[in-house]
Amino acid sequence: MKKSHRSLAIFTVGVAFASLSIASAQQYTTIDYPGAVATSLNGGPNPEGTNIGSYTDTSGVTHGFTLKKGVFTSFDPPGSTLTTPNWISPQGVIVGQYIDSGGASHGFILDGGNYTTVDFAGAAGSALTGLNPSGEMSGFYCSDPACGTFGATTTNHSFTVSKKGVFTSFDPPGAISSQASTVNPSGTVVGFYVDGSGVGHGYQLYHGTFTTIDYPGAVFTFAGANNPEGDIVGLYFDTAGLGHSFLLRNGVFTSFDPPSAVPLPPPSGLLSDAAGINPSGVIVGIFFDAAGAEHGYMRTP
Repeated sequence: MKKSHRSLAIFTVGVAFASLSIASAQQYTTIDYPGAVATSLNGGPNPEGTNIGSYTDTSGVTHGFTLKKGVFTSFDPPGSTLTTPNWISPQGVIVGQYIDSGGASHGFILDGGNYTTVDFAGAAGSALTGLNPSGEMSGFYCSDPACGTFGATTTNHSFTVSKKGVFTSFDPPGAISSQASTVNPSGTVVGFYVDGSGVGHGYQLYHGTFTTIDYPGAVFTFAGANNPEGDIVGLYFDTAGLGHSFLLRNGVFTSFDPPSAVPLPPPSGLLSDAAGINPSGVIVGIFFDAAGAEHGYMRTP
């Protein structure tokens, strides 16, 4: 359960987006949790140099981890059978999602070794996806208790939570399902929604105004994260059915994949997915190799 599989245009974007493919000038680092059969990077590095992600062990159980100065530390909220940390703050506070023994999804906060469960009131399932320095969080709640983690159909709705614990639910206009991915220091939320035709789009919500985010020519776009500078990263699928990472900066889309990325066999076609970007422009995510194995990656400008 990675941010790209975090489940799953009314407005035309008001600026002319350009697109380009990037050469290999950037530096890519592959991240694998020792002994894991799959690894993802979901957020970071924060100013302390800590990344967060998930790994799947040889028994098929998925756990959260932190990575700082080359040291991996595994963690799971109490009672978790599957853990996905989604964001880490400059202060080291982690928010994410876990599945309990009954198959229900919950949001969690990990702060100084202490766990707090956060659920949208009355929802079958919930997840937390982002946290900004003012304490505002982003997330989504679901009609399926597991939020689609095990393949069940689910309808999701985006929400934010204020520092005082006030929940605000919302969906982009025309959405039949949506989920918020992150919220940056200005309160700008990026996320993903499905329209009435079943097409997936990214979205941005800034001071009450929604903008649809579609990679040019893509058949599917997922906005996965933003940073204080307003950069947005995510995933798109092209008309050939191949899934790539993207960066949206100053109105320009950039497509990229780690050099070792190879598409999964159809119907997936996924090569890579950008899941997080920090203030320095370091991007983290996942990619798949020629054997179909999943790895985390870190892309340094």
